[in-house]
Amino acid sequence: MIVLQEIRDNLIEAIKTSGMTQTEIAKKLGVRQQSVGKYLQGIAMPSLDTFANLCAILDLDANEILNLK
Repeated sequence: MIVLQEIRDNLIEAIKTSGMTQTEIAKKLGVRQQSVGKYLQGIAMPSLDTFANLCAILDLDANEILNLK
């Protein structure tokens, strides 16, 4: 079963360990830095297309973030 909090935690960890700043990630995604900040705070989740692009930018397997192994 997919649990939203686990997805948030995985996404937060991936962003933090990427070595990129929120501003760099936001620029690559075409979103505002505040949006990335909200992802890190667990206030918001990216849209599906933004999530897919975020996985590509961070070189992540979406299945790992979604706990689909």
